[in-house]
Amino acid sequence: MVKQPLKLVRNALPGLALCAVVTAIAYAMENIESALFGHAWLESLVLAILLGTAVRTVHRLDTRFEDGIQVGAKLLLEIAVVLLGASVSAGALLENGIGLMSGIAAVVAIAIALSFALGRAFGLPRKMAILIACGNSICGNSAIAAVAPVIDADGKDVAAAIAFTAVLGVVVVLVLPLTVSLLSFSPTQFGVFAGLTVYAVPQVLAATSSISLSSVHIGTLVKLVRVLMLGPVVLVLSLIGRREGGRRPALSHMVPWFIVGFLLLLTLRSFGAIPEAAIAPMHVTANFLTTMSMAALGLGVDARSVMRAGCRVAAVVVLSQLALAVISFFLIKMLGIV
Repeated sequence: MVKQPLKLVRNALPGLALCAVVTAIAYAMENIESALFGHAWLESLVLAILLGTAVRTVHRLDTRFEDGIQVGAKLLLEIAVVLLGASVSAGALLENGIGLMSGIAAVVAIAIALSFALGRAFGLPRKMAILIACGNSICGNSAIAAVAPVIDADGKDVAAAIAFTAVLGVVVVLVLPLTVSLLSFSPTQFGVFAGLTVYAVPQVLAATSSISLSSVHIGTLVKLVRVLMLGPVVLVLSLIGRREGGRRPALSHMVPWFIVGFLLLLTLRSFGAIPEAAIAPMHVTANFLTTMSMAALGLGVDARSVMRAGCRVAAVVVLSQLALAVISFFLIKMLGIV
């Protein structure tokens, strides 16, 4: 009985070691960027999938790496999602207004629907359209990676969605500060706008730090609320997927274990049951595992196959981002945020 798990671990080690090497190189490149330019234009998460894809494209990997690559792309990512639950406190969010939080949830729901409709209108496969819709509307690469195992998405679709979303995320960070004068935003309004439209928390900080400290604070808060939407969205997708299978599964099968873990840690954090000293290490671990899983995803994809859907995916990602910006602008005006 013990030999089988040990064999599985032994078979996974070469692939996991390769993922770790790619991850280490990605972190090193991010540090070099920061040293040269003052900050990293491409985060290690993005670099990891690009490096992994480059390795897979230019070199035919031995089959002994496959088991570890698959473990890295799925299990490590699910563990990372669980650990992210410790980074968010529901109590801190409730103090900042039910109206704003309800509006954020509405923006996410509308944006997902519009992005999915755009994807299908451009002829993208259903699962690819879902990945782009969730990535665009919630938290970019992390949402795409979290949704992928729930809908059983193909690795090529995941890599393509992440690649284009990552590139656009960098563009948004660079362009977004221009909206302050263009749309006559106050620091608070811009913070909300950035939190609603930028993909990752570090990108929110990069986009708002040049405006004001209040923009940074409100932008980060709004972004965290968007991240919270990941749990309910993944749960709904899981329920829909099970329903389409034609059977009524047990509740334990309908709710992915890592979402239960995410909500559990979120609840523990909200009640102060997680020591403050443990939160930072858990967040660092979650980021590392996510980056390593992105390396695994990249190592499982040949870039030549991804490029076949390039133009359509790029068009859908850009149009979805523009739609999200318009919806976010109207929410700010409707709520009377000043």
